[in-house]
Amino acid sequence: MSQLNSTNRVKVRFAPSPTGDLHVGNIRTALFDWAYARHTGGTFLFRIEDTDTTRVTDEYINAAIDTLKWLGLDWDEGPEVGGDNGPYLQSQRLDIYATWAQKFLDQKDAYHCYCSPDELEAVREAQRKANVAPGYNGHCRELTADQIAAYKAEGRGAVVRMRMPDGSTTFNDLIRGDVSFDHNFVPDFVLVRADGSPLYTLAVAVDDVLMKVTHVLRGEDLLSSTPRQIRVYQAMGVAPADYPVFAHLPFVMGQDNAKLSKRNGEVSIAWYREMGFLPEAICNYLALLGWSPGDDVENITMKQLTEMFTVEKVHSSPARFDMKKLEAINGDKIRALTLDEFLKWSLPFLTKANVITGTDAEIELVKKALPLIQERIIMLNEVPKMLQFLFTTKFAVETESVSKITDEGSKAILKRALKELETVTVWNHENIEAVLRASLIEEMALKPRIAFTALRIATTGSTISPPLFESMELLGKEACLLRINAGLAL
Repeated sequence: MSQLNSTNRVKVRFAPSPTGDLHVGNIRTALFDWAYARHTGGTFLFRIEDTDTTRVTDEYINAAIDTLKWLGLDWDEGPEVGGDNGPYLQSQRLDIYATWAQKFLDQKDAYHCYCSPDELEAVREAQRKANVAPGYNGHCRELTADQIAAYKAEGRGAVVRMRMPDGSTTFNDLIRGDVSFDHNFVPDFVLVRADGSPLYTLAVAVDDVLMKVTHVLRGEDLLSSTPRQIRVYQAMGVAPADYPVFAHLPFVMGQDNAKLSKRNGEVSIAWYREMGFLPEAICNYLALLGWSPGDDVENITMKQLTEMFTVEKVHSSPARFDMKKLEAINGDKIRALTLDEFLKWSLPFLTKANVITGTDAEIELVKKALPLIQERIIMLNEVPKMLQFLFTTKFAVETESVSKITDEGSKAILKRALKELETVTVWNHENIEAVLRASLIEEMALKPRIAFTALRIATTGSTISPPLFESMELLGKEACLLRINAGLAL
């Protein structure tokens, strides 16, 4: 099975069912698919599984497309790109699934099941009481013509069920090795609902075959559905050597050692984007959840990921999501940006926070200020708070810092600083620092932390700001003197 596929050009697919914004688990799967395709020179296919029209909306589909673009996970086939195997939204392929379902019925691989939900629940309850594996009991497998006519006369709808033969299914998983499922635990399963809409197991298998997918990299939670997909391949007449190769990725766990979910802190990729995580930082960190480049390397570029990624290096054991580690990687990525790149990423956060309107003069000042904070932040949403003191027209000291500059000691510091700063003729950070150190540190014998904290609060409004003397240079002499006077008047 795997030998034939290994000689063919690799084709993988990312096929989400976007019932909301894409989350960490979705994107880790997409990233591994993309990296494997790029590493092997293969094809990355993007398909939308939207047959559940009550939960999958156009808004979520568009958001999924936008998220993949933002992350840099470009696809070779799929929405907006096209290809020879479309359409790539399953809602536009319903006639294809209906044709195959009818073929399976004609071949006797499938049959109509008229059992009502209440009857199925009664069977499950009886199975629970008998302590046997739950599943369909095959009631409608061999209905006579008279029984079928009677059900139809009652007006009952019917689902289409696939027959699972006796025996077992064994396949080789690239991560887990040989995996076997006893068919006693894989009962006949539904392919088509009573309303004619296809279920996942039918649509995914048909699409993977028709779209010529060679490798299926997906989450471990879908491992148990594999024998059902293989059964559909068999009914389609696909030779075992031509089945896609499976690789089931390990679970991502939360800090509480439970599978990552909304309950224990998982949030959408849109949230990370809003908070100011760089796409390369997100991809870098997610790549480390279940895969390792070796040699304790953790900071990698997207190019390096495509060069190094192999499925053989994916672990089978669960990975734990660590927000602190993601933040550290994001900080490293921010520090590695060029000034122009940092400016490009920062401007949207500054305009969204109404710190700037986007004039040329504002952007020029931002560009001068960014090097002062590049080493100090870990997320881009910190940029507005760090730089707003440069642009505010209604300057005020933050409430929690007022008491730190209104005591007598702080007043004395501000008075002396004001006196000395008024004498500075060439306003640059070197001259500002020299005059303040001479007067406050040497003459007044103050510790720098004491002397400069009061001045930092008076000029920037906060205890947290870019380096003090450079900040004062960017503010300009007039603004600094006005703010120190205002601080003294508090």
